[in-house]
Amino acid sequence: MKILVTGSNGQLGNEMRRVATEACAEHEFIFTDVVELDITDAAAVLEAAKGVGAVVNCAAYTNVDAAEDNEEVAHLINATAAANLAAAAKAEGALLIHVSTDYVFGSDGNTPRTEDLPTSPLGAYGRTKLAGELAITASGCRSVIIRTAWLYSIHGKNFVKTMLSLMASRPSLNVVFDQVGTPTYAGDLADVIGTILNTPTPTEGVYHYSNEGVCSWYDFAVAIGQLAGSPCAVNPCHSNEFPSKVTRPAFSVLDKTKIRTTFNLTIPHWHTSLKHCITMIQGFTKDDLRFTNSDNGGSAAGK
Repeated sequence: MKILVTGSNGQLGNEMRRVATEACAEHEFIFTDVVELDITDAAAVLEAAKGVGAVVNCAAYTNVDAAEDNEEVAHLINATAAANLAAAAKAEGALLIHVSTDYVFGSDGNTPRTEDLPTSPLGAYGRTKLAGELAITASGCRSVIIRTAWLYSIHGKNFVKTMLSLMASRPSLNVVFDQVGTPTYAGDLADVIGTILNTPTPTEGVYHYSNEGVCSWYDFAVAIGQLAGSPCAVNPCHSNEFPSKVTRPAFSVLDKTKIRTTFNLTIPHWHTSLKHCITMIQGFTKDDLRFTNSDNGGSAAGK
């Protein structure tokens, strides 16, 4: 099967490159990013998708704060482009695997979010991602939509790399403890997508995927420091100590029962996958890793 992958230079896209050489080696992959394919161009997407059996959309506008000032741009990438990919998949009879977010939910409730709960995004990022989901569903294409959260990897911008960078240069950090969810290692999510691609007739619909377990951003940062052997002190603080244009979900733990049972998955605990990722990161130099601030992770400050 020929498979088109968008956003292939990002965290998940890079992990899909690995999956393409391992679990999905029998398939033919076409990896694209913005240079190779403008997914906001409907005609270009239709042309690129000719002859494919599946499309994996790893592209997104994920800068949560910037989306508040650039909602039109975020909508173009997160919603219009998703509609373009859905139309192309429909035309080819292909399966579209689209990655969405926990930000489609609000802050109500304190039990894990199931796929059938009402959506109520709190900001532009969540609104545009939800619009993408709705466009895909309305298109009538074959689709699997996977909502995920707190994505990190050895690639790109993410909370783990930001924390490692800050811990290497500061004696202490304050990290919010009143936002709770579950980290997702991009390599694990890519493996799940590979499983779906290898399933002859995957059950379509909306699914949730993150690693197992629950933690706050503070707990996550503490674990990062411990696994990295950092002496930096991590202190808990409240979200209101980091003024933001965006109200982030206070509780966004995703219930993985549906995807686990449908595709017979064994989902690693977040701490296990974090240890694996940090072990990989420690095999690189700081120059290799390009430490940068996270696009949509928890807040932190050094002192």
